[in-house]
Amino acid sequence: MRILRTPDERFEGLADYPFAPHYTTIQTHDSSDLRIHHLDEGPAEGPVVLCMHGQPVWSYLYRHVIPHLTAAGMRVIAPDLVGYGKSDKPAAREDYSYQRQVEWMGAWLEANDLSGITFFGQDWGGLIGLRLVVNYPDRFDRVVISNTGLPYNPDVPQEVVTAVEAFRADAPTPSMLEMQKAIGGMRQGAHPASKFAYWQKWCWETADLPVGFMMSMMLSPPALPLQMLKFLLNKLGVTSPLPTPIAVAYEAPFPDPSYKMGPRAMPSQVPTLPTSPWLEEQRKAWEFFKTFEKPFLCAFADNDPVTKGGETEFLNKVPGTKGLPHTTIKGGGHFIQEGAPDQVAQVIIDVIRST
Repeated sequence: MRILRTPDERFEGLADYPFAPHYTTIQTHDSSDLRIHHLDEGPAEGPVVLCMHGQPVWSYLYRHVIPHLTAAGMRVIAPDLVGYGKSDKPAAREDYSYQRQVEWMGAWLEANDLSGITFFGQDWGGLIGLRLVVNYPDRFDRVVISNTGLPYNPDVPQEVVTAVEAFRADAPTPSMLEMQKAIGGMRQGAHPASKFAYWQKWCWETADLPVGFMMSMMLSPPALPLQMLKFLLNKLGVTSPLPTPIAVAYEAPFPDPSYKMGPRAMPSQVPTLPTSPWLEEQRKAWEFFKTFEKPFLCAFADNDPVTKGGETEFLNKVPGTKGLPHTTIKGGGHFIQEGAPDQVAQVIIDVIRST
C-alpha cells in the first residue's frame, strides 16, 4: 500500500487550532505502517470524551467544542480518520472501505488503551465509532450521536437498486450545484438512496474534490454576487477560489489531488443498498444495539437535510435511550460542531454528569 503524509507546514498558522499533535502508528492488512493523528486535551484524569469527525473534514472541526469540554474537566480525544487531517493517507481510492476504517481505528483504540469513554460521533464519525462500540463494548460508558446513522438497508425496492447502480455507473458526473440540489431534497420525493447517489458519484468522480471551497460555502456563504463568482471560478478549474480561513483549514490536509482519495472514496462506502458491502456487519451491529443498555443520547440538528429525523430508529430500538433528555440542536446544520459548538458541548457535559 502506497501511503502519503501531509507535510507539517500545511497546518501552520491555522485559525483557532493551537492543539499539540499526538501520533500512533498501526499496521495495515499488508503490514504497512500507518500513522494516525489525534488531539488529547484537558486533564489527564478527566472523563474521556472521544470525538470522531466525518467526511470530508478532520479534527479541526472540534476546535470550538474542545474548550467548552476541557473547561468542564473533560479529557477530549479527537482523532483524524485515516485519509484525513494529519493522519496518513493511502494513495488509492480502493484502499478505503468502511470495514478498513473500523479496523484501523480499532487498532488505534487498542494502542492507546482508552477506556471509560463517552463517545461522540457525527457523520462518518458515527458510522465508524458506533462499530467501535460494538467491537469494544467494555471500553465505552456512554454514547452521544448527532447527524449520523448506522445504515442497514436490506429491503430497498429492486427498481431503486437498479436505478441507483445504473446512475452511478453510467450517468455523467453531476455538477456541484446538481449534487447540492439532490442532497438538499434528501427527505423529499424519491428514495433517499437515489438522492445520496449524487453525493457518492460526485465525490468518487471529482479528481480534485474542492473540500475547502465546499466547506466554506456551507459554513459561511458570502453575499450572492461573490458566491456566483466563486462558483464560476471553481467551474473554470480553481479548486479553492478566493479562500477564506475556513477554506484554507479544510483544504490544508490535501497538498494536491493525490491526497484526497479518502474523502473521494468514503461516500461510496455508505451501505445505502442491500447490495452494499458489509451489510452483514451492519445487521450484527444493530443486533448488538438492540440490547445496549448503557446511556445512549441523540442530539440531532433541526435543519440537517441529510439526517433530520434519523434519531427515530435509535430511540425505537436502543434500550439505553430510555429516560434520557434527547436534544434537538437548534440551527446547527449538518456540521453542528461548527454551527452550534456550545450546544454540542453542553449536551455531552450534561449526560456525563447525570449518568
